[in-house]
Amino acid sequence: MTQSPQSPQPPQPSQPPQPSRAVEPAPDEELLPATRRALHHRLAVVQAEGRAPSVVAAVVRDGRTVWAAGRGEVPQDAGAAADVQYRIGSLTKTLTAVGVLRLRDEGLLDLGDPVGRHLDTPHGGEATVAQLLAHTGGLAAEARGPWWERTPGDLRPELADVFGEEPQKHPRGRRFHYSNPGFALLGALIEQLRGEPWFTVLRREVLLPLGMTRTTALPVAPHATGWAVHPYADVRQPEPAVDTGRMAPAGQVWSTAADLAAFAAFLLAGDDRVLSADTLAEMRAPASAPEPGDWDTAFGLGTQLIRRRGRLLAGHSGSMPGFVAGLWTSPEERLAGVALANATSGVRAAGLAADLLDLVAEHEPPLPAPWRPMPDADPELVALTGTWHWGTSGYVLRLHAGPALSLTPLGGVGRGSRFRPGPDGTWLGLEGYFAGETLRAVRGPDGSVSHLDLGTFVFTREPYEPDAPVPGGTDAAGWR
Repeated sequence: MTQSPQSPQPPQPSQPPQPSRAVEPAPDEELLPATRRALHHRLAVVQAEGRAPSVVAAVVRDGRTVWAAGRGEVPQDAGAAADVQYRIGSLTKTLTAVGVLRLRDEGLLDLGDPVGRHLDTPHGGEATVAQLLAHTGGLAAEARGPWWERTPGDLRPELADVFGEEPQKHPRGRRFHYSNPGFALLGALIEQLRGEPWFTVLRREVLLPLGMTRTTALPVAPHATGWAVHPYADVRQPEPAVDTGRMAPAGQVWSTAADLAAFAAFLLAGDDRVLSADTLAEMRAPASAPEPGDWDTAFGLGTQLIRRRGRLLAGHSGSMPGFVAGLWTSPEERLAGVALANATSGVRAAGLAADLLDLVAEHEPPLPAPWRPMPDADPELVALTGTWHWGTSGYVLRLHAGPALSLTPLGGVGRGSRFRPGPDGTWLGLEGYFAGETLRAVRGPDGSVSHLDLGTFVFTREPYEPDAPVPGGTDAAGWR
C-alpha cells in the first residue's frame, strides 16, 4: 500500500510510523453476526460497483469502534486496514473548525468578530468568524488558479495569492456558498493567534489528546496511492498528491479509519481536553439557510448536516485527487460511520458512511439508558414540578438529573424546551422558541412560588389564576 513510484509525492515527515491501534471491540460490545454480515456486504458492493482500488470503513457505537474492515488492495486484517492512511479532503475543515472553536472557548476571539480584527488579509476580512465557518462569508468557492488541489502550495505563498480577480461572490451573510479560501483564512487565523503553524497547533491541541497519532499533514507509510480510474475502462493512473500550502486547512490532511473513528467518538460525546459537548452541539446546529429546494441539507460551524430517515446526521464529506472520504455521526443513536477510498470518483464514501449507520440502526436499534433515580434533589425544585398554564394552555414541568428542567406542552402542541441552571437560581432555555430565554420562579411576599416567568410569559398553576400577576389581569367574575 505504499505510494507508487510513478506518483509525485511531497517529502515524508521525519517521525517514524506509529503502531496500529486496536480496533476490534470487546466481546460484550461486538455487533451481532447478521449486522456484521450486512456491513461487510455493503462495503463489498460499494467497492465493486464504485470500481475503487480500495475502501476501508469503520463503525463507532457508544464511543468505541465496534466494526472495521477493508476491501480491495488493502490488508484484510481489520486492524491493519484501519491503520492505512488516506487523504481525507474537506474532512480537514472540521478539524480546522475545532481549532477555531477552541480559540473562542478560551476567549481569544468571538464568533461575531470580523476576521480582519485579528488577521491582516486582503480579502474576506469583513466576514465574521462564524460566517467563514458556516460558508456564508460570500467568498469564492475556489482558490486562484491553477487547480489548487493538484498544484503545489508554493504557487500561493501569501494569503493574497489565495484569492482570484473576483474574491467576493455574494454579500456577506446572505446565503450559503461553499468556500475553500474561507477555510484558508481560518487556518491563518489559528496561526496568527497561536503564533505557530496551523498543523503544529492542530496536532498538539486536537490530534494527540484524542490519540490520533496516524493523522498527518503529509503521508506516512502505510498509506494508499491516490488513483484516477477511467470512467469507461478498467484502467487507472496515479493522481498527484501535493502539499497545498496556504490551502491546507481546507483539505490537506491524511488520516486512517482508526483515527477518524476516534475523532467521531469525540464528535459524539466531547472531550474537555479539546472541546466540551456543549460546544460540539453548537457546531452541529444549522448556522446557514439551506439552498432552495434542498431542505434536507444544511451547514453548521465547520460541519455538514443531513436529514436521513428521520434523524439528523452531522459530519463531513471530503475529496482530493485520488481520494474520497466520509464521516457521519448520529448523536441520538450514539453511532458514527467512517469510510475512505482511493479513487477520484465513482465510489460514494460519504454515502457508504451513512449506509453503515442505517444498517446498524436497523439491525440493532440503540437501547435507551436505564432509568435511575436522582442521587439527590432539591425539595424546592421537586415542588416546582407538575402542571403549569400559560393562559389556558397546559404544560408539564419536569425535573431531571443534572439538574435539568424540561417544559412540555400537554397534548404535544405548543412550545417546549429543556433548561439548564443559570445564575441566581434562574434557568437557561436550550432549544426551540425558548433557546437562550430565562426561566425564573417568582416568589410572593410569603416566600412561596407565585408563578413562573419565562421570557415575560407568565405560567400559573391554574388557568388565569386570579391572584397571579397575569398581564392584562383576569375578569373579576371569574369563569362562567
